[in-house]
Amino acid sequence: MTIRTILVDDEALAIQGLELRLQAHDDVEIIDRCANGREAIRSIKTNKPDLVFLDIQMPGFDGFSVIQGLMEVEPPLFVFVTAYSDHAIRAFEAQATDYLVKPVEESRLADTLDRVRQRLAEKRTAEEVEKYKEALAEVAPEAAEEIADGGEVSSNRFEKLINIKDRGKIFRVDVDTIEVVEAAGDYMCIKTGDNTLILRQTMKDLEKRLDPRRFQRVHRSTIVNLDLVRQVKPHTNGECFLVLDSGGQVKVSRSYRDVVARFVH
Repeated sequence: MTIRTILVDDEALAIQGLELRLQAHDDVEIIDRCANGREAIRSIKTNKPDLVFLDIQMPGFDGFSVIQGLMEVEPPLFVFVTAYSDHAIRAFEAQATDYLVKPVEESRLADTLDRVRQRLAEKRTAEEVEKYKEALAEVAPEAAEEIADGGEVSSNRFEKLINIKDRGKIFRVDVDTIEVVEAAGDYMCIKTGDNTLILRQTMKDLEKRLDPRRFQRVHRSTIVNLDLVRQVKPHTNGECFLVLDSGGQVKVSRSYRDVVARFVH
């Protein structure tokens, strides 16, 4: 699997250095190099790469502006590369796959590319499944409906304990105690009643480990343990708040209001 890649940086030496390090990875094919954000937007729309290494601080269109300029197309995976670490949270909020600080270390780059390969493999598998479902719907619509319904979900396939490495220690977290999971890019904030831990994993991957009958999204970047919800507080704009066992409150966005219906009988 070749990773078609674009490098974006206003410093030519930075592009050369990153390109040199990427030569060690045979599956990375550099298809273009861009010196500013406007060039990057044009190139991404034209070449449709799998991956873009994107500098944040550039004159004119910075890295975040590039992402905003691609809202109407299916975006590639982005890895932010910058000399400053204080943009990390905003980078993950922009759904970046990873965040590298210059000068880029070879071992850190290798970890990033492993994450990219995993994300691309998941994406391609999902596309293949959708194509299979579409083909099946044409020749055997009843079977396709059965697959779509999903059938009964067994709770045995979901984890009871999750190991989280945080601050140099490994915490064994009982899934039953997790109240809220909040996403920031490839990082998850796992909140229990008395603790908050950081797990390096995507929301999509973590959802596969949690029982969907108990853990539901209530916002694009928030999952809540429905068993620990004690009160629903409506809000005037169509949103509402869930009050948890710990006393904390979580906002439910309007697009996830069907979750609240579970509490209304």
